Parts: sequence; structure tokens; C-alpha cells
Amino acid sequence: MSQVRVRFAPSPTGYLHVGNARTAVLNWLFARHTHGKFVLRIEDTDLERSTEEFHLELLEDLDWLGLDWDEGPDKGGEFGPYRQSERLQVYREHAQRLMDEGHAFRCYCSAEEIKTKSDEAIRLGKSTNYDGTCYDLTTDRIQKFENEGRKQAIRFRVPEGVISFRDVVHDEVAFDSESISDFVILRADGIATYNFAAAIDDSLMKISHVVRGEDHLSNTPKQMLIYNALGLPLPAFVHIPMILGKDRSKLSKRHGDNQVRQYREKGYLPEAMINFLSLLSWSSPTGDELLSVDRLIGEFDLERLSKAAAIFDTEKFNWMNGWYLRNAEFDRMVNLSVPILKNAGLDVSDRRFVEKCLEAVISRVDYLQQLPEQCAIFFSQEVKYENESAIKSQSSKKIFKQFLCETNNLSGWNAEVFRDTMK
Repeated sequence: MSQVRVRFAPSPTGYLHVGNARTAVLNWLFARHTHGKFVLRIEDTDLERSTEEFHLELLEDLDWLGLDWDEGPDKGGEFGPYRQSERLQVYREHAQRLMDEGHAFRCYCSAEEIKTKSDEAIRLGKSTNYDGTCYDLTTDRIQKFENEGRKQAIRFRVPEGVISFRDVVHDEVAFDSESISDFVILRADGIATYNFAAAIDDSLMKISHVVRGEDHLSNTPKQMLIYNALGLPLPAFVHIPMILGKDRSKLSKRHGDNQVRQYREKGYLPEAMINFLSLLSWSSPTGDELLSVDRLIGEFDLERLSKAAAIFDTEKFNWMNGWYLRNAEFDRMVNLSVPILKNAGLDVSDRRFVEKCLEAVISRVDYLQQLPEQCAIFFSQEVKYENESAIKSQSSKKIFKQFLCETNNLSGWNAEVFRDTMK
């Protein structure tokens, strides 16, 4: 394909996870680096769990990050619609073609029957692959199933052989088709399964590079079988390493915040998050870590993606975000800080006073939600001590008295003079 076209295809079944956000960031950087197209596709075929609320939250999170898309459900485009729930007829037509050409078949086996056979195969130490019950159904057999009220699914018939492909990150990858059971492409309710819908959409939307997490590596052979059966060109596959917690287990809630919205609400900056997420599996040729968005776009290269798992180091993220806070436009920081201080019950009516407070504490915070605690003393009418008894001791009172004398005699107040007086 002459133009790079990549896609980010989240499911609106929850809030945007930082792992998915990293995938979006890398796709977006690659598209912008190559002057290609960044496509947003909503994979909402899980009708029970997908909600409009999560869909809108996804758009809001991506917009906050600054990841603008060229085609998508809200922008349209040449290859829409861009919500899978609006493409069901497309999947049914391709499933019918696969059946007409002998690559797929109707299956009336119930989930209970499949499970019973699978459990028995495990007990006997045999393959749990589909046993071919519905391979060559006669008209009478089909009629019997229909009379029983059975619903038909459509299964792809997996051919024998080795399925191999080159992955940009993992080099040559091969799967033996014996390890892949005949898989459902259309469920009994007529809804396309993930692997089928993704392969059809990536082809029809002319996606040139599929950049996604390596947890999808095992899905690739099934999608390749669909591409090959329909005679469709293959995209380049790029499976990026998983993000792990510091204990090297899969990043989850027990590691702390793992949703973009949680970092938004805490007062992290989007440019800091893009910088941090981009360095999970990728690095600059210079080794620098503080990289502007423009520089990330200019330097991004798929060949520099690492094979090693990425560690989500919250301490490093905090350090990076703190640097961005201190180097951002000051008026912007004040505007972002005012509502946070106000929500904490502090009086922000005097903007100049708020500015002075921010100047005093900005070097002490990693994210803006830490401001109320740092600024509270400036808004308080009385001082609260951590240790009342120590403060009220005779020796402490002598020190405080001397300190007051010293400060009363200061001719000028600045950080250096005050620091020396304190010492």
C-alpha cells in the first residue's frame, strides 16, 4: 500500500486503560511520522457490555491526549461506518461468501455440547479441536435441527498446514494449524466474532500496519486464514510487548491507577503521558527521555520497538510529569490549579494570591491534585502541628522566639535570605 494507514480499535466496555492508550500513542506517532492516516474504529460487537458512556469517555480521553484521528465514527471517512455494530451486514456477506466457497460451514452444535465433548477429549488426552459434527449436513439433518429450534453459528474450516508471517517486533512467527480449532466467525445471534470482524475491517479500511499488543499474537493466524481464504492482501503486523507492573506481573488495579481518566483527574499533563507511554517499548536514538511531541513524531521508528516487556514505573512517571509541570506555561498551570484548589474548599478569589502559592510549591508536586495539601498552610488561619508536645516544649519556644527576632530584623525577603536564616 502506498500510504501508511493504521488504526486504533478500542471496545467501549470500560474506561481507557493505559496499555490501550500506549497502543494508540504508538499508532498515532507512526501515522504522523509517515504523514499517513490514523483511523479510529470502535469495536462494539459485545452488545451487552458496550455502552455509549464508555464510547464518549474513550473519545474524551483520546482528545485530552491530543491524539487526533483522520477517520472515525464522529468524522466519517471513505471506508465507514467506523462502528462495528453498524457493519453487521458487511460481515454476513463475507461469511456467506466463505460458505459458498467451502471455507466455512453452518454449525448447530450448542455450547453445552461443545463443552461436553471438550471435557471428554481432555479426559482421554485427545485434541479438543472441533470434531466436524456439522461438516456435511444433509438437508434432512438441517431441517431436524431447525425443527428443534437450534440456532446456527458459522464456523471457519481450518485447513492443514503451517501459518507463518513476519512480525516487525518478533521477526518470523509460525503456528501449526493443528493447534487451531475450527472457529466461529458468526455467532448464533448473527454477531461477528472479534477475529472475523477485525480481519474484514482491516482489509476493507486498507490498514497497512496492524500495531497492537502482543497478547493478540495468537489471534493473528486465525485472521491470516480469513485474509487468505478471501484473497485479501495482508497488512504488516507489529505486536508490541505487554506493560507490566514493577513486580513484573500484568498491569492491573492492584498496581494502582491504570486508567487514563484517573491520571487526568489527578492533574497529570497529556504531554507528559504521551512522552511516558511512548518510552514503554520504544526509545529515542539519542537516549533522551524528555521528548516533546514534535520530537517524538520526528524520531519515531517501528524498528526501534523493543521485544522486552515494558515496566510501568509510577515513580518515573511522577518525575516526568513534575518536570512538565515546572516547565509548562505558568498561566496554564494557574488555570488548571484553580478548580482543584476550589474543590478542596480553598478560597481562590484572589488570583494573584493563588499565583504566589503556586510559585512557592510547584517544585514540590508531581501532579496537581497534590496542590491542596501543599498550599493549605497559606489559606489557614491557624497552624496545625504534627507534634503538639514537641512544639510547646521550653527549648522549642526559645528557638521560635529567636527565629522571630531574626526575621523581624530582615531588611529584604527572598528565598536565599530566608533559607540562611532558617539554617
